[in-house]
Amino acid sequence: MVAVRSALFLLLATLLTMPFGVLVSLAAALPMPVRYRIIAVWRVGFMALCRYILGIRYQVIGRENIPAEPSVVLAKHQSAWETVGLQEIFPPLVFVLKKELLRVPFFGWGLAALKMISIDRAAAKDALKQVFDQGRDRLSAGYWVVIFPEGTRVAPGQTCRYKPGGAHLAVRAGARVVPVAHDAGERWRRGALSISPGLITVSIGPPIDPAGKTAAKINALAAAWIEGEMRRLSPHRYPAPGDAVAA
Repeated sequence: MVAVRSALFLLLATLLTMPFGVLVSLAAALPMPVRYRIIAVWRVGFMALCRYILGIRYQVIGRENIPAEPSVVLAKHQSAWETVGLQEIFPPLVFVLKKELLRVPFFGWGLAALKMISIDRAAAKDALKQVFDQGRDRLSAGYWVVIFPEGTRVAPGQTCRYKPGGAHLAVRAGARVVPVAHDAGERWRRGALSISPGLITVSIGPPIDPAGKTAAKINALAAAWIEGEMRRLSPHRYPAPGDAVAA
């Protein structure tokens, strides 16, 4: 049953994305708020498919930690869900993403029209400059910037090195950092064709003020909070030494 629902979801999500990808691309000459309103309609449809076809619901812990002003979000990245779910939780935002995604038909066209910060990960120095320059531009325009500091999707229970680019952007822009942990990977694993129903928990941590802090300190604080919260959200993924890890 899960496999059938997953296949139906992927079909309907594709059919939903195609016209909106074309529409937002055609609207590229219109102001950004108009383009975001178009995508907001697509997002509502996508999240409805998640809820009613896949049986995925979500809850948010720590909404009171969302600052009033645009900030830098450093989030765990486990699945495709959070790339849409975070858009529903936070004010208008842009993602830092690999430029290859912009070439994906329909979906990538929509990303390009929304001025996401696309980087070439093979050119690390130029990529950092893009994040700094475009990130400050987006923040000053009133958009939040979401960065996955581990750089890729990470399986539940695993951790990659937290790269400091987001923390450097926060220091340069004087923007606060909002750490975000979640367990979306428990439902929607990377590369999995079957997506499991259930509840996703998104936990938002206290914002980190960059004043008087180095980028290294901010990065360490964000990583410590996210990884600590992951152990609370998915304790079965972080067993005591000698215990078996849940599959």
